Amino acid sequence: MQLLINPLDRPVADPAAPESLAALYAYPPSAAGRPWLRANMVSSLDGAARLAGLSEGLSSAADKRIFGVLRALADVVLVGAETVRAEGYRPARAREAFAAARASAGQAPAAAIAVVSRSLRLDLSAPLFTEPLVRTVVVTTEDAPADARRAVAAVADVVVAGERAVDPSVAVAELAARGWTRQLTEGGPRLLGSLAGAGLLDELCLSVAPLVTGGDAPRITAGPQPADVRAMDLVSLIEADGFLFTRYARRG
Repeated sequence: MQLLINPLDRPVADPAAPESLAALYAYPPSAAGRPWLRANMVSSLDGAARLAGLSEGLSSAADKRIFGVLRALADVVLVGAETVRAEGYRPARAREAFAAARASAGQAPAAAIAVVSRSLRLDLSAPLFTEPLVRTVVVTTEDAPADARRAVAAVADVVVAGERAVDPSVAVAELAARGWTRQLTEGGPRLLGSLAGAGLLDELCLSVAPLVTGGDAPRITAGPQPADVRAMDLVSLIEADGFLFTRYARRG
């Protein structure tokens, strides 16, 4: 891995080392007091967010390394139920290399996973609900099926964020009220589209795979175009085996 651009001039001795990546991707100091929402997504050169239905086909060893570091820095990972089902989501794991830093920052040993689901069609026997270090959270709506809601509440914390559709602003605020201000979303496209459309996206970490895939896979965001197109500034750029790992932050 080689660091190509580092406008913030953060210390990076070896971009492949977890401690160097942690320094490069550190949340801003303001994230200790208010929600800072970072997205981590992967895309092909021609804009596909999936290959053969999954993001896995667009990933690489370096991408997975950065994925792990971003999770290790976060308080909570916000993810859509469709992505949880398709990608076989598991709980975030504790990583020894980050244990002292997380303890010093008052963080739990691993990030919580917060699943956004209106229908509550979730496999409650999956490790995400039976083996988490931090109890999984499910963000849903007031009109979610009552029986399903009771079943979910037996194995996860339920957060209501909207009447008929999940309000992304309420969801982010409810997670921040738990002290989870260092927030990370891993999509999928519809969730990221709703978060960006609501003006909540502070930062985008986009891995660009050196692949032209064609097909009809979605972009990394899906949904109506917001009234204001959001300008972002480049924070860093890393290259590894032809993959580009970009980091952009909200302008201003």
